Amino acid sequence: MYLAIIVLAAVFFLIAVRQVGRFRLKIWQIMLSGAVAVLATGQISPSDAFFAINSGVMVFLFGMFIVGEAIVESGYLARLSHGFFSRAKTPDQLVLGMLFLMGLLSALVMNDTLAIIGTPLVIGLASSHRISPKILLLALAMAITTGSVMSPIGNPQNLLVAVNSGMASPFVTFGRYLLVPTLICLVIPWLILRVFYPGDFVALPASSPSPVPYDARMVLLVRLSLLIIVGMVAVNILFSLRGGSILVSLPLIAIAAAAPILLFSPARMEIVRKIDWPTLVFFAAMFVLMESVWQTGFFQAFVSGSRVSSVPLILGTSILISQFISNVPFVALSQPVILQAGGSTALQLALAAGSTIAGNLTILGAASNVIIVQNAEKQGESLSFMEFLKIGVPVTLLQLAVFALLIPGG
Repeated sequence: MYLAIIVLAAVFFLIAVRQVGRFRLKIWQIMLSGAVAVLATGQISPSDAFFAINSGVMVFLFGMFIVGEAIVESGYLARLSHGFFSRAKTPDQLVLGMLFLMGLLSALVMNDTLAIIGTPLVIGLASSHRISPKILLLALAMAITTGSVMSPIGNPQNLLVAVNSGMASPFVTFGRYLLVPTLICLVIPWLILRVFYPGDFVALPASSPSPVPYDARMVLLVRLSLLIIVGMVAVNILFSLRGGSILVSLPLIAIAAAAPILLFSPARMEIVRKIDWPTLVFFAAMFVLMESVWQTGFFQAFVSGSRVSSVPLILGTSILISQFISNVPFVALSQPVILQAGGSTALQLALAAGSTIAGNLTILGAASNVIIVQNAEKQGESLSFMEFLKIGVPVTLLQLAVFALLIPGG
């Protein structure tokens, strides 16, 4: 009955070691093997596996991969990064700038989008500022995860909490409860990185950035794509502030943003070829494996009314269980329990916060982490499971304490 749990444990172990004999395994290969294993052993039926794959997420990722690849290929990303970070004279300024810029952006733009766009950006910045890429990759991952806490559209689980709770004004409510603790929590990764990587925070003169190709036509299309994203997000915010629901779905935003590039760029086929197909395979396989695990009922036993009585309990339970199952199905299961128990708005937002900052604990805690690691590997950089965990444990524990203390009514 629990063979799927054994497969999940094996997947976690292999992702941690990433090595079998002489063979170096990639995350997507490990996850795909796990999905094939549960299918081959009958732990999930082919039809359940097919319907477990979230088509909305897959369409969203495909569309944003197209936009992200075009931003890089056009040279627009390199120019933007120079403009944003040219004033950073020390590693401290660079890391803090990364944390707050990406953190604030993640409150309005889905974190997976920023992970797609941000990975090549930080690798380039690491080279030009002569700082370890690992530091900026960790800062990027934790900025995206942490910053997305304070907005109902920052990530899918926040959106679920906002919609299912019937909040009259989700943006105002999220801001009132979560803005201040989130801003404090954005400083924590910088402090922890400084403790664990003191030798890398020595001021060095930044090298002059190398000239990059600049495709004016593609840049025009990229700007149109970004304008579509911003415009559709603004429409969603406007409707939310008026007490309405989200008007434009995330897959529609992604496809609409990718449309100018797919329709009008002469390099469309090259862009499609170069997008991160392994990460799409990873997500499809992850949905299958996690559905198989979910069907065992093993993890549902950890969610009960006794765990929804206080903000610290909800935060701790959310962080723990979100390491083993996707945070979205965990929120979908837990929120009705909280609502049935008469849970306050503070408890519901603790669920959103805990299931989100769970992503700072391990690489598998957030989809954006996986995207960053996969994209970094494409460019010759690596970030191991244990390297992430070493920073993730103290960051997550301190952030848990901040949210437990500062969520009003907790």
